[in-house]
Amino acid sequence: MVMTPKKKALLILFFVFLGGALAASFVFPQYVKIPGIGNTPFKLGLDLQGGLHLVYEADLETIPKYDRDSAMQGLRDVIERRVNFFGVAEPIIQLQGEEESRRLIVELAGIQNPSQAIALIGQTPYLEFREYKDNYLDIFTNNQVVEERGEGEFESPFEPTLLTGRYLARAEIGLDNVTQEPLIILQFDKEGSLLFEELTKENIGLPLAIFLDGTLLQAPTVQSVISGGRAQITGGFSVKEAQRISRELNAGALPVPITLLSQQSIGATLGQESLQKSLVAALAGLALVLLFMVLVYRIPGIIAGIALILYALFLLSLFKLIPITLTLAGIAGGILSLGIAVDANILIFARIREELREGKSFGSALEEGFSRAWPAIRDGNITTLAVALILFWFGSSFVKGFALTLSLGILVSLFSAIFITKSMLRLFVETKISKVLWLFR
Repeated sequence: MVMTPKKKALLILFFVFLGGALAASFVFPQYVKIPGIGNTPFKLGLDLQGGLHLVYEADLETIPKYDRDSAMQGLRDVIERRVNFFGVAEPIIQLQGEEESRRLIVELAGIQNPSQAIALIGQTPYLEFREYKDNYLDIFTNNQVVEERGEGEFESPFEPTLLTGRYLARAEIGLDNVTQEPLIILQFDKEGSLLFEELTKENIGLPLAIFLDGTLLQAPTVQSVISGGRAQITGGFSVKEAQRISRELNAGALPVPITLLSQQSIGATLGQESLQKSLVAALAGLALVLLFMVLVYRIPGIIAGIALILYALFLLSLFKLIPITLTLAGIAGGILSLGIAVDANILIFARIREELREGKSFGSALEEGFSRAWPAIRDGNITTLAVALILFWFGSSFVKGFALTLSLGILVSLFSAIFITKSMLRLFVETKISKVLWLFR
C-alpha cells in the first residue's frame, strides 16, 4: 500500500507533536507535567550562576622544552582532580600560550568558598610512594567489619615512604615486548634508584602504591628486586590510560609552580540578572519574529510560528539532555540560530509565492518552492555551520559555548524547515483554503 503525501505528512506531524509535548514537559516541568519525566535543571555557566574566574601563570624555566607540554597537561589533570574533589560541578580548565609563556585558566561556577578553592589549586602536585603497614591484614579485617556494620572508620593499609616525586626523573609510555600492550616506564635519579631498590627488596609480592595529592593512582605488585632505577608498570592499559597516568606521574615528578595573575568573582545576583535579561530578549525576539511572519506571510507565517515554537522546545531539550553548560554567549548562539531557522522559512515561502504567481496549483507550488529553495538553505547553513565549527575548535570557553549552541540550532532548524513546515503545508493541498490564494501569497 502506497502512502499518499498527505497521510505521510499526518504521520510525521503526529510524532513531531508527540515529541513536542514530551519536550515541553522536559523543558518546563512546572507547567507541563507528564508522568515519568523528571525535573532536570539547565546547567548554567559561570556568568549566569556566579562563581570564580582565575588566571594562573606557570613557571617553566626549570622544565626542559620537550617536557613542557606533558608537564602542563599533567598539571591540568591534577588541578581538574582537585577541583572535582572540591565538589565543583562542570569546571572549565584550559591551557593557553606556548614555549615558556603558559597560562592556566580555571572557571568554577557556583563556588561558595573562593579562598579555599584558590589555596587548593595553588598547591604544587605531590607524588609519593607508599607501602603496606605491618598490620595491614588486621586493617583489612577491620575495614570489612566497618563496611558490613556501617560503624567506625576505614583505615588506609598504606604508609608513606622516603620515595617521593622529587626522585622520579620522568615517566613515559612504552610497549610490552611480547604483547605490544602499552605500559608505563619509570626512571628514577641516582638517589631515587637506591631508595626504590630498597623498597622493592622489602615488598616482593606486595603492592607498592603510588599516590598523587593523596589520591591512589596505581598500586603495582612488586615482582622482584629492581635495581638501576628503571621500572615498568603493566596492567592492560589503553593508550589513553597510559598517557593520562604518565602525565600525572610527571606532574608530580616535574612540579610546575603557578602564580595567580588575576581573580574575578561573579556574584550569583549579577548572574541571575543576566539570565533574566537574556530570557526576556529571547522571548521578545521570538514574539517579534512570529508577528512579522504572520503579517507578511499569513497562513504560512502561522505555520512557521508553530514550527519555531517546536524548534525552540527541541533545542532546549537538547541543551538539557547533552547537557550543555549555558553561558550568555551560548544563549546568544541559540537566539541567533532562531533567526537562521526563520530565514529558511522565508526562502521557502518566497519561492512558493513565485510559483503561485506563475499560475501553478498550490500542491505544485509547494513542492517546487521547497525544491528550489533547498540549495540556498543547504549552502547557507553549511557555511554557517563550518564557521561555528572553526570557532569551537579555536575559540575560548565562551566562544565554544556560542559555537556549540549555534551549531545545534542550525541542525534543529533544518529539521524544522524540512519536516515540520513542509508537512504542515501539505495538509492544505487540494483543500478549499488553498484556493484562497491571498492567504498564501
